[in-house]
Amino acid sequence: MKKNPVTFKNIGLLGLVSFLACTGFILYSIREVGTVGFPLDDAWIHHTFARNFAQDLTWSFQQGQPSGGSTGPLWGFLLSMLYFLRIPAVWGTHFLGFLLLWACAVTAYLAARRILRGRELPAVLVGAMIGLEWHLVWSALSGMETLLMILIALLVFLWTLQKRDDWWVPGILTGITIWIRPDGITLIGPVLFCLLFRKGSIRKRFTYAVMFLGSLLIVAAPYFLFNQVVAGDLWPNTFYAKQAEYEVLRQAGLLKRYARLSLQIMTGVGIALLPGLIIEAAAIVSRKDWEAAGMLLWGVGYVGIYAWRLPVVYQHGRYIMPAIPALLILGAVGLAGWVQFKSSRSWKRVLSAVWASAAGAVLITFWWLGAKAYALDVGVIETEMVRTAKWIKENTAEEAVIGAHDIGGLGYYSEREILDLAGLISPDVIPFIRDQEQLGIYLEQKGADYLVTFPSWYPELVKDLDPVYESGGEFSPLFGMDEMTVYLWRSKGD
Repeated sequence: MKKNPVTFKNIGLLGLVSFLACTGFILYSIREVGTVGFPLDDAWIHHTFARNFAQDLTWSFQQGQPSGGSTGPLWGFLLSMLYFLRIPAVWGTHFLGFLLLWACAVTAYLAARRILRGRELPAVLVGAMIGLEWHLVWSALSGMETLLMILIALLVFLWTLQKRDDWWVPGILTGITIWIRPDGITLIGPVLFCLLFRKGSIRKRFTYAVMFLGSLLIVAAPYFLFNQVVAGDLWPNTFYAKQAEYEVLRQAGLLKRYARLSLQIMTGVGIALLPGLIIEAAAIVSRKDWEAAGMLLWGVGYVGIYAWRLPVVYQHGRYIMPAIPALLILGAVGLAGWVQFKSSRSWKRVLSAVWASAAGAVLITFWWLGAKAYALDVGVIETEMVRTAKWIKENTAEEAVIGAHDIGGLGYYSEREILDLAGLISPDVIPFIRDQEQLGIYLEQKGADYLVTFPSWYPELVKDLDPVYESGGEFSPLFGMDEMTVYLWRSKGD
């Protein structure tokens, strides 16, 4: 392998690319929406947990009530530092997202350089691609834990590609990902896959397995204990709530569900790199590169797990975004291995130039389209969830009880008691999460005063209710959505 030292120049270049990618998204959002924010209501859930933890050191969505409603407690703990240090929440989170995107770009560069046997320029371009890929920039500025999980996953793959023997390292990293998102446990697969094909005696490989699994258990066991204490279960409430809410989507065939999820990955530079991924997959088999094979199988399998259990494609397929970098890196490596700009065959020179140029053009074009999509997403959250939450705070009694499906902005801004119809902080609704009649009984039993929802979410539940506020949001109609509405629930019971 050709030895080329990693230079600060390349790392700095990837930082600049990542910074410009994030800045462009933010500036476009400010121009379209007039403010900075998050494209997901769930980001405010993390911030509510983080703020409450900083204020009274309890893990709660509603102060004084321990809750397992956060999928990634480590992300919440990290965000709480913003409140301890009195850093503005949104700007601080966006800066953290930029740093994570930069780290992902650098790690991707190092992984690609390893697979490409020291070829510097294509490896740097792979890193730059990760810094510009629109799904990942969107994730960096989403306020969510996604990019942190992506970084840890890439570090695990870099470790396997380096064929190191300190097997406690991937154990610790995999344990950390479980604290970020429960599906981080899937990283056990590629690590053990690589170990299976690692040269050495059975006894030596068994020792490595014990080292890996033991260190993983040391880090992950407190996570399950934490959930048991705050939620009464080994897994967070969200683990069950999301699967229950979208169970109807599993009625479609598995292959159809897998294709729909895969299409989200292809929406961008992924479509231009698909031939490269196929080429690289064949090359991996040919050269028996089990470390790269583990990376490939994890990416394909990760999408498969979601196709099986949670086949949702909304919000640009955010649940399967952790698989995107692994597949794009291998696709880009396949492209780099095939193109020959100085080939003696003219058709290959032409095709190489066309393919490489097309991939670059698609990457930039979708970054621009991604910035527009991000701005519209932020606009929806700011004008529907956040605006409505602020109205609730200003126009309802402090003791009011609010039933709602989208609780992030509501929990952060309204300072009211919330009954969560999505089951994230109210797990008792999970058994009847889509049964509107039972949800109505639940609201009556819990003494709800208001119901906050998009009317189309619960048409039977709201048909006899009196609306007291409509958001008037200007972005929701662009998606064919109705307006967030506040209904007076007591009028139904009384």
